Amino acid sequence: MQRNRLKEIWAAGQPVLVGWCSIGNPFTAEIMAAQGYDAINVDAQHGALDYAALLPMLQAVRASGAVPLARVPWLEPGIIMKTLDAGAMGIICPMVNTREDAEALVSYMRYPPKGQRSFGPTRAAVAMPGYGVAANDEVLAMAMIETADGVRNLEEICATPGLDGVYVGPADLTLGTQEGRLPPGLDREEPEMIALIRRIADICRANGIKAGIHCGTPEYALRTIEWGYEWTAVAADSRLLAAAAGASVASWRSLTGREQTEVKSGSIY
Repeated sequence: MQRNRLKEIWAAGQPVLVGWCSIGNPFTAEIMAAQGYDAINVDAQHGALDYAALLPMLQAVRASGAVPLARVPWLEPGIIMKTLDAGAMGIICPMVNTREDAEALVSYMRYPPKGQRSFGPTRAAVAMPGYGVAANDEVLAMAMIETADGVRNLEEICATPGLDGVYVGPADLTLGTQEGRLPPGLDREEPEMIALIRRIADICRANGIKAGIHCGTPEYALRTIEWGYEWTAVAADSRLLAAAAGASVASWRSLTGREQTEVKSGSIY
């Protein structure tokens, strides 16, 4: 059974960098995976993709040597088990609000006697010879903390046996805890949000699990690592593509002196 390399990185005391794929295309996933990320997450919750795209994207990620992860749409056993069967070595699960939710997530990801995962690792068994009950010790169960209930129950969630870590989505965390007082977004600077983000890392550390967070920039990711976060994602494929394309266009226009002209709606010329 293939070992999960992320555990080896953490055992060496190093943080993990996760690439984020929200465009449903294996070529995009292959490009991202070739850039040197430790892991690539395929986002089946908010990404523009479904299971038919997720499986070949996980195939493309594996070819690069990056650890394949996936964020599932919801806490639902069918899609969690099917995503593991497709070869994901870790699941990020949204909207985990209680200890019971966390216990359910852990049980869906582990074969008996540690859980209730159904056996049928269609692709995983081919991609990882020897795949079976040994996978219980290699796949990572990551619960998202992003709601007021999740924050209220944070200590109980983090103490759930078998839970490997939590993942913070700052946009939903802000929406869920600030009741509309602050707009959603990454890289929070408000003192109350920084205090909450740091508290999550502290509670994870106290329970021996990994704290992860989505960031907009490498500079902010470094700050969260200093706060105790052990895995960070920076931006996503769609944002990185837009940023690189925008910078290229801006540079071209600056060099040529040609300003952008307005394109009328419906025109292709």
